[in-house]
Amino acid sequence: MASLSVEKVSKSFGRTGVLGEISFTVADGEFCVLLGPSGCGKSTLLRIVAGLETASSGEIRIGADRVDALPPRARDVAFVFQNYALYPHMTVFENLGFALRLQAVPKHEIHERVTEVARLLEIEAQLQHKPQQLSGGQRQRVALGRAIVRRPKLFLFDEPLSNLDATLRASMRVELAKLHERLGATMLYVTHDQAEAMTLGEKIIILNRGSIQQAGKPGDIYHRPANTFVAGFVGHPRMNFFEGELDESGARLRAGGFEVDFSGALSNLGDAYRGVPVTVGIRPEDLSECEPQDTWFSGTADFIEDLGSDRFVHLSCREVKLVARLPAQFEIKRGDALHLKADSRRVHLFHENRRLGMDLP
Repeated sequence: MASLSVEKVSKSFGRTGVLGEISFTVADGEFCVLLGPSGCGKSTLLRIVAGLETASSGEIRIGADRVDALPPRARDVAFVFQNYALYPHMTVFENLGFALRLQAVPKHEIHERVTEVARLLEIEAQLQHKPQQLSGGQRQRVALGRAIVRRPKLFLFDEPLSNLDATLRASMRVELAKLHERLGATMLYVTHDQAEAMTLGEKIIILNRGSIQQAGKPGDIYHRPANTFVAGFVGHPRMNFFEGELDESGARLRAGGFEVDFSGALSNLGDAYRGVPVTVGIRPEDLSECEPQDTWFSGTADFIEDLGSDRFVHLSCREVKLVARLPAQFEIKRGDALHLKADSRRVHLFHENRRLGMDLP
């Protein structure tokens, strides 16, 4: 295996810029996820790393070797596609061993490596089947096996689970995580699904409009979003946002018809943010029912999503609309009044789209 280094990689199609000087590293053996909405440039970036697209500028290194001028076959990477890309006329065994045959690997070694990978992925019973005889999950395992059997320096995944149903997608996430742990491989994985990113990624890189918005561990991305895009993109239901301002002391926040003492949470902001307008963000799970005297928000339930384990309650609270994630046993029906509060340490503040440096646990 080897590390990956992407340095100031950009890509334009004519006058249309797709990627703007992207730089990041993936450590040897790390599982890194590129996360972002459709059209943000993540698949293009993955294809540039693989050599399937040419960068307009920048450098790519796999281990100590610069590879951006090399053809795909010389980069020693394995690419797992969204549509599996299996050869329909070949058996599972032949699909798994095809790349090894092209490399003139001896037949006995091909048999050993294919059998080993089939055992690892639990598809031994399907080795003589054709792809059309397999389920979606089995085809995905074959696509993974075809990559694993080559023993490349770097694995690249382009939304490999997007064609599976929700239940199978969830189970395959777990299998991928276990597979990474067993192989200790370096993996770069593209998805727009935040559940996949949070489950699989040791590092998450969030892209939007061709630029990196934030990179870090899943917990840091979720609890300390760098800007309003990251805060709104990661999390379900999405973060509640509304406008407010800090008072002249910089210690109290007025927003959405409420005022709260933030002196402890905002102790490290400094004088520059006194009296400034802010965007307030509160995650639905950080809202809880309270007594009327402790209320931040009071409103009526407009709509209730009952998911069995949780209830997503949509409320109208004076100037703002909120979604609160409440326990399933919480009794409420449409039109009921509700009093809510939040821990001030769990409230996110943004000024000019950038996160203010609150002291969160």
